[in-house]
Amino acid sequence: MTFMEAVLDGLRLVLVWPAPGYMLLGVAIGMFFGAVPGLGGLVGMAIILPFTFGMEPNVAFAFILGMYAVTTTADTLSSVLLGIPGTAASQATILDGYPMAQRGEASRALGAAYTVSMIGGVLGAVFLAASIPLVRPIILSFSEPEFFALAVLGLTMVASLSGKSIFKGTAAACFGLMLATIGFAEFGGVRRFWFGHNFLLEGLPIVPYVLGMFAIPEVLELAVRNTSISRVQRQEVETGGILAGMKDAAKHWWLGLRCTVIGVYIGMLPGLGGSIVDWVAYGHAAQSEKNNENFGKGDVRGVIAPEAANNAMKGGALLPTIAFAIPGSASMAILLSAFLIQGLEPGPQMLTEKLNITFTLVWTLVIANVAGAVILLLWGSQASKITYLQGHIIVPGIMLVVFMGAWVGNGTLGNWIVLLVFGFIGYFMKLGGWPRPPIVLGFVLGKIMEEALNIAMQTHGTGSFTRPIVLIIMVLVIVTIISAVRKQRKKSKLIPIVQAKETGAAPMVSEEGGKDCPPASWPVSVVLLGIFVYCFIEATAWSFSPRIFPHTVAIAGFILAGGALFFDLKGMAAMRAGTAGPDVVGIDGAYFRKSMYYLSWMVGIFVLTLIIGQFPTLILFIGLYLKFWGNFGWKVILGYMVGATIFLLVMFNEIVPVLWYEPAHLPSFFT
Repeated sequence: MTFMEAVLDGLRLVLVWPAPGYMLLGVAIGMFFGAVPGLGGLVGMAIILPFTFGMEPNVAFAFILGMYAVTTTADTLSSVLLGIPGTAASQATILDGYPMAQRGEASRALGAAYTVSMIGGVLGAVFLAASIPLVRPIILSFSEPEFFALAVLGLTMVASLSGKSIFKGTAAACFGLMLATIGFAEFGGVRRFWFGHNFLLEGLPIVPYVLGMFAIPEVLELAVRNTSISRVQRQEVETGGILAGMKDAAKHWWLGLRCTVIGVYIGMLPGLGGSIVDWVAYGHAAQSEKNNENFGKGDVRGVIAPEAANNAMKGGALLPTIAFAIPGSASMAILLSAFLIQGLEPGPQMLTEKLNITFTLVWTLVIANVAGAVILLLWGSQASKITYLQGHIIVPGIMLVVFMGAWVGNGTLGNWIVLLVFGFIGYFMKLGGWPRPPIVLGFVLGKIMEEALNIAMQTHGTGSFTRPIVLIIMVLVIVTIISAVRKQRKKSKLIPIVQAKETGAAPMVSEEGGKDCPPASWPVSVVLLGIFVYCFIEATAWSFSPRIFPHTVAIAGFILAGGALFFDLKGMAAMRAGTAGPDVVGIDGAYFRKSMYYLSWMVGIFVLTLIIGQFPTLILFIGLYLKFWGNFGWKVILGYMVGATIFLLVMFNEIVPVLWYEPAHLPSFFT
C-alpha cells in the first residue's frame, strides 16, 4: 500500500458508519470530561476503554480518540471562566484567560482559544503525518540527560514568567519538585516524607492538589467579595465576543503557527511533552512577542499560544506511541491498551502494512478537533454569561464540582485533606504575591526529572551534563533567566507610570504573582525555608539514589527562598519608612478575616462529612451557604438543592460511579 493509498483508506475507514456516530459520541463525552475540573481526558479514556471490546479497530479508535481530541479544547471553559484548570494542559491558559474573563472578555478569550485549538489540532495531525518518516532519529537522540535538561528549561520558563520575583518563582518550582518526592522512591524503595500515612506512599494525588492550589483561592475571592467573575458590567464590554476572538486568532496567525509546531514536536517527547507543552509555548510567546508587558494581565496572545500548542501536542504524542510503543503521555498509555484489545502491535508495522490504521488515527484527530471546536464556538457566548452572575449564586455549584472532582479517583478522605491543605497554601501564596503555576509544574515534572537524573548519573556519570543537546538546552536556560530578570526590572520601573494613568473606573486585574505584599509574603518565605531544611535533614539518612534529588532541590530551594525572604524584609522596611513604591501593598484586615471564615466553612464540610456522611453534607452545604452567605429566598435554595441532588446522583452514581463516604454508625444513604 502506497503512502497516498494509506491516507485515503484511513479517511474511508473514519467515514464508514458507525465510526462517525461513535466519533461524535466521543466528542460529546470529551467536551464534558474536559470542562469538568478533576476529570479530563485520562479519566475519560479509562472509563470508555472497556466499551471498545468487540468493536472494529476503526470504530474503536474513532470513539476513543474522538473523546481524547477535544478535552484540551473543552478544558478552556473552566480555565477562562473560573480560573481553574480543566486539565493539566490548560494551566498556562489561566494566566491570561481568567484576567480576560474578569474584564468581561470571556467570550473573546474563548473565541480565540477555540479557533486556534481547531487549527492547532488539525495542523498537529498534518505535521504528524508529514513527520512520520523523519522523526525517528530525532526522538532516539533524546535520552535521560536531555529529558532532565528539557524539564529544567520548562520549569525555568514558568518560574521566570510567573510574577515579578524570579526568587519566588524558582523557589515555588523547587517546592513543587519536593512535593513530587512524597511516597516510595523508585530508586532504593525508601518511604519518603509519608508522615506515617499509607495514603501518601503512592505519592500526592494530583487532582486534589491542583484543585486546592487554584480552585479554592479563586472561589474564595468570589465568595468574600461577592463579586461576579467579570469585574465590569456586561454593557460596558465592547469586544464583539466570540467573533472578536476569532479575529484575534487570525491577526496573530504567525504566533499560533509557531506554537502549533512547538506543540507537535514537544508532544513527541515520550512522557514529557504533555506536561510542559503549554508552558513552553506560553514562555515562547512572552519572550518573543513585542509589547509583551500585558502578559499575565489578560493578553489574548497568552491564550492563543498555549491553546494552539496543547491541541497540536496530541498529534505529536501519537507518534512515539504508534511507532515505538512509547507513550507520549499518560493518556497514550491507555491508548496502547486499546491497541492490545484490537490485536494490534505498535511498532514498525504501524508505519508499513498497517499504515492505513495509523492514518485512521490522524483523520480522527482532524475531524474531531473541527467538530468539537465548531460546537464550542457556537456555544461559547452562552457559556461566557456565567461570568456576569452574582458570586454567591455560582460559588456553591463550583465548590460541589471541586469537592467531587477531588474525590474522583481513589475516593478517600485523604483526597479532601489534600484539597483543603493546599487550598490554604494556595490562598496564602496568592495573598503574598507568590506564583502558583511553578509549584504545579514542578510537581508534575518532579518524578520525571528524578528518574532521568538517577539513570543519567548511573549510565553517563558527570558526562551527562556535557552532551551537546544538554549544553544547548542549558544555554537556553541561562538566556531565559537573564531575559526574565531584565524584563522584570523594566516592568518594575514602568509600574508607577502605569498606575499614575489608571482612571479607577474598573479594578485592575493583577497577574499571577504580580503584586507585592511583604506582610503576607515573608511568612511564606519562612515556611518554605523550614520545609527545605527539614527535607534536607530527613533525606540525609537515605542511600544515594533516593537522596540525591531531594538534597539537590532542598539546597537550591533554600537559597532561593532565602533570596525571596531578603526582598520581603526589604519591602517591610520600606513600608515602615514610608518609602515603598505604589505597587507594594499591605494586608486588608477585613478581607483576611472574612477569608478565614470562608476557609473554616471548607473545613466544616470535612468535619460534617465524618458525622453525617458525604452526600447529605454537600447538599446541606449548598442550602446553608445560599441562606447565610447569599441571603436567598427558600424557593431559590430548594431549587438549587434539588438540582444539585439530581446532578450528584446522575453524574456520580451513573456516569462516573464513586463510593460515597458513609459513617460506620449510620445506615448508608444509598441502601
